[in-house]
Amino acid sequence: MKHLWLRAEHRENEKRVGLTPQGATQLIEHGIKVSVEESNTRIISIKDYKDAGCEIVSAGSWENAPEDAIIFGLKELPNNETPLKHSHIMFGHAFKGQVSGKKLLKKFKSGGGTLYDIEYLTQETGKRVAAFGYWAGFAGAYVALKVWISQFKKEECAPLSAFNDQKKLLDDVSNEINSVKTLPSAIVIGSLGRVGTGVCDFCENLSLIVKKWDLTETVSGGPFHEILNHEILFNCVVATPKTPVFFQPDYIASKRKLSVIGDIACDPDSDYNPIPIYSTPTTWAKPVLNIASDPPLDVMAIDNLPSLLPKESSIDFAEQLFPYLLGFDKKNKEVWERSKQIFKSKMLEV
Repeated sequence: MKHLWLRAEHRENEKRVGLTPQGATQLIEHGIKVSVEESNTRIISIKDYKDAGCEIVSAGSWENAPEDAIIFGLKELPNNETPLKHSHIMFGHAFKGQVSGKKLLKKFKSGGGTLYDIEYLTQETGKRVAAFGYWAGFAGAYVALKVWISQFKKEECAPLSAFNDQKKLLDDVSNEINSVKTLPSAIVIGSLGRVGTGVCDFCENLSLIVKKWDLTETVSGGPFHEILNHEILFNCVVATPKTPVFFQPDYIASKRKLSVIGDIACDPDSDYNPIPIYSTPTTWAKPVLNIASDPPLDVMAIDNLPSLLPKESSIDFAEQLFPYLLGFDKKNKEVWERSKQIFKSKMLEV
């Protein structure tokens, strides 16, 4: 890699970034040109990147970047028909049958570009080299608990906004808990992974009673009637063809304590969704999708939860990914090649 182009995120409420100024400095020292698009929302200031020696360019100018530049962002690209001629590093959400993903792959096919999907940057063992999972779990647990508290108070869950750090997030929800003077019981599916660890750490901070499930408890295949005995279900399992259904539609009418599903993995339009009772994510403005009213059942399924804690999540993710950016065509070339081969195989289906 000779040129890395850090694009601005255009999605509302997206303040995260995948490269810090410190990382940019090291790339430059190794002969890699780094261009950084201006952004009014990025958690790290453009001045810090300029001071690090980066070229500063206008937001959205990546479309006219040199063809050998690799475009690096996190969330989705603008929703237009522009063919994609560059190589892109991003979360594409395009390989599991998603409707929006099919459209994205068509744009790559017409432009001749390549998608290095961050979700598919893996070691030989299949373990991802970098993920926002921990902070998705931590923030997702916060939102699901807020939803439950709103239910308890018979109020609508308020819109969300980002926190400067996790202490402020914990202070906010602690005040809410003190106002209701009770705690729900919860069950976490996927408790041993990055996302599940974030959920469990959040719950431990607030002394929530949590049942922890992982492969051992779910290997028999779902659905799992026992989850109905808990007030909150946290789904932390990334959907694959082997993922069983956890909560089936007829559970909605069953006798249950369960009133909130925090689908932190959030893959509603995937063919493998393990909670097939909804088909679109919720948002910061409307965090909840009401499935039933008597008794209540609300789904929280926001697909950029780590942005609630943009500082911690950006620094953590950037540190994980940096060695692989530095070794793009050298030491860690095989990681990128695996991702590229998956992309090529999916392009055959377009």
